[in-house]
Amino acid sequence: MPNKKHLATITILVKDRQTNSENVNKMLTENSHLIMSRLGVNVQRSCVENCTGMIALAVEGTTKEINDLTEKLDELYGIVAKASVMTE
Repeated sequence: MPNKKHLATITILVKDRQTNSENVNKMLTENSHLIMSRLGVNVQRSCVENCTGMIALAVEGTTKEINDLTEKLDELYGIVAKASVMTE
Protein backbone atom coordinates (compact mmCIF):
# COMPACT_ATOMS: atom_id res chain seq x y z
CA MET A 1 0.00 0.00 0.00
CA PRO A 2 2.23 2.88 -1.18
CA ASN A 3 -0.37 5.60 -0.43
CA LYS A 4 -1.17 4.45 3.09
CA LYS A 5 -1.32 7.30 5.61
CA HIS A 6 0.85 7.16 8.71
CA LEU A 7 0.94 9.09 11.97
CA ALA A 8 4.31 10.56 12.79
CA THR A 9 6.09 13.24 14.74
CA ILE A 10 8.64 15.63 13.31
CA THR A 11 10.88 17.42 15.79
CA ILE A 12 12.61 20.55 14.55
CA LEU A 13 15.49 22.31 16.30
CA VAL A 14 15.76 25.92 15.14
CA LYS A 15 19.13 27.50 15.88
CA ASP A 16 19.00 31.30 16.01
CA ARG A 17 15.22 31.42 15.87
CA GLN A 18 15.04 35.10 14.94
CA THR A 19 17.09 34.52 11.78
CA ASN A 20 15.84 31.09 10.66
CA SER A 21 12.18 30.91 11.64
CA GLU A 22 10.86 32.64 8.51
CA ASN A 23 12.03 29.83 6.21
CA VAL A 24 10.72 27.15 8.56
CA ASN A 25 7.31 28.80 8.86
CA LYS A 26 7.05 29.18 5.08
CA MET A 27 7.77 25.48 4.59
CA LEU A 28 5.30 24.47 7.31
CA THR A 29 2.60 26.63 5.71
CA GLU A 30 3.24 25.01 2.32
CA ASN A 31 2.79 21.58 3.95
CA SER A 32 -0.01 22.48 6.36
CA HIS A 33 -2.22 19.75 4.87
CA LEU A 34 0.01 17.20 6.66
CA ILE A 35 0.14 18.95 10.05
CA MET A 36 -2.36 17.92 12.73
CA SER A 37 -0.82 19.95 15.57
CA ARG A 38 2.20 22.08 16.32
CA LEU A 39 3.94 22.87 19.61
CA GLY A 40 6.63 25.54 19.86
CA VAL A 41 9.06 25.49 22.77
CA ASN A 42 11.48 28.20 23.88
CA VAL A 43 14.56 26.17 24.75
CA GLN A 44 16.29 29.20 26.30
CA ARG A 45 13.51 30.84 28.31
CA SER A 46 15.16 34.19 29.00
CA CYS A 47 16.94 34.46 25.66
CA VAL A 48 16.72 37.74 23.74
CA GLU A 49 19.11 37.22 20.78
CA ASN A 50 20.31 34.16 18.83
CA CYS A 51 17.76 31.98 20.65
CA THR A 52 17.27 28.28 20.01
CA GLY A 53 13.72 27.02 19.57
CA MET A 54 12.15 23.64 19.14
CA ILE A 55 8.99 22.75 17.24
CA ALA A 56 7.19 19.43 17.63
CA LEU A 57 4.73 18.49 14.88
CA ALA A 58 2.13 15.73 14.81
CA VAL A 59 1.62 14.85 11.16
CA GLU A 60 -0.36 12.44 9.02
CA GLY A 61 0.73 11.50 5.52
CA THR A 62 2.38 8.91 3.36
CA THR A 63 5.90 7.83 4.25
CA LYS A 64 7.15 9.78 1.23
CA GLU A 65 5.34 12.98 2.26
CA ILE A 66 6.64 12.76 5.83
CA ASN A 67 10.21 11.99 4.76
CA ASP A 68 10.21 14.68 2.04
CA LEU A 69 9.09 17.37 4.50
CA THR A 70 11.64 16.25 7.09
CA GLU A 71 14.47 16.24 4.55
CA LYS A 72 13.53 19.69 3.20
CA LEU A 73 13.45 21.12 6.72
CA ASP A 74 16.76 19.46 7.63
CA GLU A 75 18.41 21.01 4.55
CA LEU A 76 17.61 24.55 5.72
CA TYR A 77 20.48 26.49 7.27
CA GLY A 78 20.44 26.34 11.08
CA ILE A 79 17.75 23.65 11.23
CA VAL A 80 17.87 20.04 12.41
CA ALA A 81 14.77 17.95 11.72
CA LYS A 82 14.02 14.32 12.62
CA ALA A 83 10.91 12.23 11.97
CA SER A 84 9.51 9.28 13.85
CA VAL A 85 6.77 7.32 12.08
CA MET A 86 4.44 5.85 14.70
CA THR A 87 2.16 3.57 12.65
CA GLU A 88 2.94 0.76 10.24
